[in-house]
Amino acid sequence: MKKVKVTLVKSRIGRPERQKRTLEALGLGRISSSNEHTLTPQIEGMIAKVAHLVKVEEI
Repeated sequence: MKKVKVTLVKSRIGRPERQKRTLEALGLGRISSSNEHTLTPQIEGMIAKVAHLVKVEEI
């Protein structure tokens, strides 16, 4: 399976609670924090919900 690196590039301040919880589930706390995930349909959906806040790179 493919691996992706997800990096938080915009602040979560002022965002809806659902987006904040999605970022927590992805393991992203502070700006510039990043985490590696195996690209599953669940992770793809989470990334789509917060696509405007994160940068995604293939590994």
